Amino acid sequence: MKWSLLAIFSVAILTLHPAVEARSEAPSGPSKTSPRHKARPPASAPVRSAVPVDARASGEAEARLIDIYRLIGRGQTREALQAAERLVADYPDFQLAQLVYGDLLSSRMRPVTRLGDVPDTAAQAGAETLADLREESRRRLRALRERPPAGSIPSNFLALSPRTRHAIAIDTSRSRLYLFENRPQQGLQLVADYYISVGKLGVDKAAEGDQRTPLGVYYITSNLDPRTLKDFYGAGALPINYPNPLDQLRGKTGSGIWLHGTPPGQFARAPQASDGCIVLANTDLDQIIRTVEVRATPVVIARQLHWAAPQAIRADSKSFEDTLQAWRAAKSSGDVQRVLAFYAPEFRNYKRSLREWMPVLTQELQAARGREIELKDLSYLRWTDSADTMVTTFGEVLAGARTGPIKRQYWVRRGAQWKIFFEGVIG
Repeated sequence: MKWSLLAIFSVAILTLHPAVEARSEAPSGPSKTSPRHKARPPASAPVRSAVPVDARASGEAEARLIDIYRLIGRGQTREALQAAERLVADYPDFQLAQLVYGDLLSSRMRPVTRLGDVPDTAAQAGAETLADLREESRRRLRALRERPPAGSIPSNFLALSPRTRHAIAIDTSRSRLYLFENRPQQGLQLVADYYISVGKLGVDKAAEGDQRTPLGVYYITSNLDPRTLKDFYGAGALPINYPNPLDQLRGKTGSGIWLHGTPPGQFARAPQASDGCIVLANTDLDQIIRTVEVRATPVVIARQLHWAAPQAIRADSKSFEDTLQAWRAAKSSGDVQRVLAFYAPEFRNYKRSLREWMPVLTQELQAARGREIELKDLSYLRWTDSADTMVTTFGEVLAGARTGPIKRQYWVRRGAQWKIFFEGVIG
């Protein structure tokens, strides 16, 4: 039996990080279960027996596929074939699994030299689909082989309030979404990661209809009831706030960017197949929907995530922390001119310019009457491309008060200084 290129391709599996065997851990805390989607226990290791459809776990299908690759790499083709047969029985719409199963069946009759080794006539007819499936396989393997360093987090997550229970980071170069839980003692912990699809023309969305996925720091704004959506969106949809204030400052247009599922009969889509949305397998999206909090969950979408130790990330943010506290002290003083020194000329409060927003600021300072301002439940995230940007969220609470408005600010670095170019009340 000759496997040639497929065997060489599969050998990479043998070098996978040990964590791949138990890649998908269930986020703790209360879950949010919709009537349409029952809670399903997560899988902690590749499953070797048939699983009822209503018990399928988030990430389980991929883990089983990787286990099949591993068996092939070890030359255990009979066991691989049996595992593939069970996998496609449980997930008949998983096209990549079907392709591998077909190769395993073909290998019993003839040499197989590559993934999707079909007759030339069939290959020509389905050339685009075959190319997409091969790329999907490559992306899944790369993301699972090149695991984040233990204990590291994306460098965007400088500080998250304990009230921010979860965070999402997306590495589009690896077609991967990483889900984090913000735990009281340990801070951000990676609890699951999933294969995703992005825009047909890639990333860095700039205009309506350009079929690209935006890059930046966003927040989940709502959870759309799947009963109100077309079947195309699968298990549901989580819209994000594209275009955010930075996008708007740069003149970017468009709307309707969601994290959503796949239509009936399609387990996953090609790495670049959407009109700009982030698309996941329905089982994976279902896990996310039941886990994250609307309006409080940040979503970082990057070409490539940069991972670092939490201590190093916090140390790198000290200059901004000092500026933020200086802004708080200025506002506590009640001095309008002192406060205005922190705002950029292009500042916007939604549709209001700095001049138009001035009466609001003046009124806030007068109402405070010089009382100290506290920034409660403070979070700040960093985005760096052609400019260095900070996105802060906090409760602005006057001394002696129990509550205050929740605000979000966008800061941009100008030389050695940070300036606010957006501020608004949210929630």
